[in-house]
Amino acid sequence: MKKSTRTLLLTLSLTALTACSSQPASSSSENSSAVSTSAAAEQSGSEEAGETSDPEASAGNAAEETEKGAEGELFHLRVAYSPSLCQAPLHVAVEKGFFADEGIDAENIQIDAAHVQEAIGADQVDAGFGLIGKFLQPVENGLPIKFTAGIHTGCTKIIVPKDSGIHSVADLKGKRIGVSGLAGAETIVAKRALAAEGVRFDERDPEVEFVVFSKNDLGQALENGAIDVIAIGDPTAAQFAEQYDLDILVDTATSEQFADEYCCASFVSAKLAKEHPEIAAAFTRAVLKASVYVDEHPEETAKIQLDNNYVTGDLQFNADLLKSYNYIPSVQGGYDAIELSVSQLADIGVLKEGTDAKKFTENVYEFYDDVPDSYTVADIADKE
Repeated sequence: MKKSTRTLLLTLSLTALTACSSQPASSSSENSSAVSTSAAAEQSGSEEAGETSDPEASAGNAAEETEKGAEGELFHLRVAYSPSLCQAPLHVAVEKGFFADEGIDAENIQIDAAHVQEAIGADQVDAGFGLIGKFLQPVENGLPIKFTAGIHTGCTKIIVPKDSGIHSVADLKGKRIGVSGLAGAETIVAKRALAAEGVRFDERDPEVEFVVFSKNDLGQALENGAIDVIAIGDPTAAQFAEQYDLDILVDTATSEQFADEYCCASFVSAKLAKEHPEIAAAFTRAVLKASVYVDEHPEETAKIQLDNNYVTGDLQFNADLLKSYNYIPSVQGGYDAIELSVSQLADIGVLKEGTDAKKFTENVYEFYDDVPDSYTVADIADKE
């Protein structure tokens, strides 16, 4: 597969949606740069789409039709991604040709994860992948996106010093929890965990305090005693745990409350879903297949990410983290995770009281007849 690279500078207005920022609350605006990578497989006049085994035959036929497209051209799709380890399926979908197989010329636009919502609202990206928790408040406020599939579990942790005396979530009473943003996914996870143990965090009578530091400063803040614990996503969480010799109090990949729940989902803009539903479906199929590849080949995936500068870090360290995330994608699983999150977040006051979780989820989720619930290793045999 040939890949060309060019640089695209996006100037994002950061005055919208307070819930979008994972930076300290005092920050009002900043510019975000984006690196764009356009990749598509070279098409041959004699090339035909491969066959897919049952029960995905109809999805395979749809992929063939999409690949041919209008006059045989690929559809240019702007895919938002951040240099996050868990976004491996987006990276793999480009580098292993899953997007091209679905008739998509994917322009990977690098945007800080805290500002993806703003890029969507400004019609600067068409599709992406991210933590469900951080999108729900913006969606409630009108963010125009549609979720399409659950991708994996895990990737957010609450970590504590070994000598802290904190051995359960209930022990967080009276503690200061360091986070990179008050509306970030890690804060949402922490609030759900606290609520499950009856620990109050409401503004009127809180039993814990959330303290905002930049992501890179959280480890030093913990070491200096400015905070007592950290809630943060991987790979930073795992790196901090190793660097500062910390215990993992909550791990959404393994903790009972979260272990079976998809934390990350694929999404498309509402505009794409309305104007090009066949492309939204094709994007979803590509990401589902790429997720199966990641689960089957974590070491190779970690190498792809490092070799193509999607992420930094150590090969084995990254591969071990990828193994812990359980990349067994599911369209229905994504729907169920959103409905559960909405229900709980409404109960604890993060979303509007009385929010109908089922109606909310139905309004923000898309099912496509030509997209199966998931794929198997046999369905990606041509990528082995």
